[in-house]
Amino acid sequence: MQMRKMRLTSSAFAMATLCFGLNASDPAVAQSYPSRPIKIIVPATPGGPLDMPARLAAQILPPMLGQPVVVEHRPGAGNVIGAREVAKAPPDGYTLLSGATGNLAVVPALSRSAGYDPTKDFVAVAKVMAAPQILVVHPSSPWKSVKDLVEYAKANPGKVNYAHTGTANIPHLCGELLMSTAGVNLVGVPYRSGGDNVTAVLSQTVHLTFQSITILLPLIAEGKLRALAVTSRMRSPLAPDLPTMIEAGVPDYDVNIFFGIVAPAGTPASIVNKLNTTINDALKTPEMRGVIAKLGAVPQFGSPEEFAATIAADLQKWRALGKAANISID
Repeated sequence: MQMRKMRLTSSAFAMATLCFGLNASDPAVAQSYPSRPIKIIVPATPGGPLDMPARLAAQILPPMLGQPVVVEHRPGAGNVIGAREVAKAPPDGYTLLSGATGNLAVVPALSRSAGYDPTKDFVAVAKVMAAPQILVVHPSSPWKSVKDLVEYAKANPGKVNYAHTGTANIPHLCGELLMSTAGVNLVGVPYRSGGDNVTAVLSQTVHLTFQSITILLPLIAEGKLRALAVTSRMRSPLAPDLPTMIEAGVPDYDVNIFFGIVAPAGTPASIVNKLNTTINDALKTPEMRGVIAKLGAVPQFGSPEEFAATIAADLQKWRALGKAANISID
């Protein structure tokens, strides 16, 4: 009797496992999804960069999926509180995370207390957009190119400084990566904001900085700043005449800030693919391209697997740099 009971239990368990496996990829799951509102968690205060993918998704998804999208902010602890919440949420497609290079690569790479692993605790849904930084100097600077800057810095170690917004923020990491890849020694000078960084270069308090295209392009166009290169591997269509750092002679230099949507690990592939297709289709429209261009970014189209590869590669890059340069945010 006991043996028969065990067989039944095992059979029931096997059937449940089979059904779960089928549901994870069964198109019927996606057909019935969503049946209620979708929530996107932004792990930062309103108005910041992490708002952008969430707000775009909130515009894209409701007309196509027939359900509203609610954006909720969970700021705190360097943008990790909201990420931890989503990592523990039910993997049913109704709780998503607005993610970017910072909270999906930099923080888990440089902190032992992040509380989540982006490659294990989340499944990539869609990379919405990406934005490089621009390396700028004052127009009176003797450096007309990145090559000029690197040659001077090599001949004068410790005499070139750059403005950044604090340890492990993107301008700081851009400078650290330049030191690592070009073999130079720069002095980082922390400021409170990107605007303060730019002001420091305009006033010639510091030699250079890395900042976003939206902040810098007007000043470059007016001749108030000299742009030397963009930090992405490919040239930006928003500044097509600017060379990349790689073209300018710094090998393997690539900083292209990504923004996208991820879901808790275990979310059915059919749901992930439905969200990915919906977002990609909308990003290809002229209207959405224009909206993203105004944000200083370029739309990104691709599969969840391609976005996952981007996250994993950035995580590895910043982890390696953190170890080499002794950078930690704990």
